[in-house]
Amino acid sequence: GNPELPTAVNITWSSINFKTILKWQPKPSGYFYTVEILGQKSDTKKKCILTTETECDVTDALRNVKETYTAHILSVKSWEMDNFEEPPFASSEKFTPYNQTILGKPEIQHYTQKDSKLNIVFRDPLTPYMFPNGSFQSVRDIFKHDLQYKLYYWKDQSSGKKDATTKSHEFEISVDNTNNYCFYIQGIIPSRRENRNGQESMVLCTSVGRSILDEYGAEVFIIIAVVAIAVITLVVVLSVILCKRKKAKAAREKEPLNGV
Repeated sequence: GNPELPTAVNITWSSINFKTILKWQPKPSGYFYTVEILGQKSDTKKKCILTTETECDVTDALRNVKETYTAHILSVKSWEMDNFEEPPFASSEKFTPYNQTILGKPEIQHYTQKDSKLNIVFRDPLTPYMFPNGSFQSVRDIFKHDLQYKLYYWKDQSSGKKDATTKSHEFEISVDNTNNYCFYIQGIIPSRRENRNGQESMVLCTSVGRSILDEYGAEVFIIIAVVAIAVITLVVVLSVILCKRKKAKAAREKEPLNGV
């Protein structure tokens, strides 16, 4: 018979917001891969049948996100799929989407700094899973009360960070109204032992009440003062010179003409 086919190695799960990709090595030559997803309670599902790729999107095979799954990467010849003999395969580590998917970046929709209040409104990351009406479920729809968000904020051009936590879509915090603030947000699942912290949102900064002193410091006023003094001095010197020239010209005009 045929020699046994090589089996997959370095099998890894990559999952963000429940979109889950299974990856492995090596690239096949003269054979194919087929992925089987085995759940503890659900039926075995086949994905990426007879593929020459080394990754497979298995998101829709993991809809019960609290179930624990194992992947078998089968090495097969195309005509062997219907045979009764089980093809050689490699097994992945166990994977539970609810515990192991990484939270993606929250989207900051609106923020204002007015008087001594900083208000930030943001949106949950969406998942690939849909409601019956066709709209996408968010991570909050799945994690519910297990989901929190943490805000990190600091005075612009300062390194000292403060933080606040919420279970809603909004932060409202007290700030110093004489300073601008920078901030970012990340999701948190406190009940997890690993992967508790999600990806960080982009860093944004307020720009309310920014003055030249805030932007450049006291040095700018020293420079302005020096320039102003130089300009005033130049004006005074030019005025004196022009005045002396006018007096000299007037004096010359009053002198009698020679030979008269």
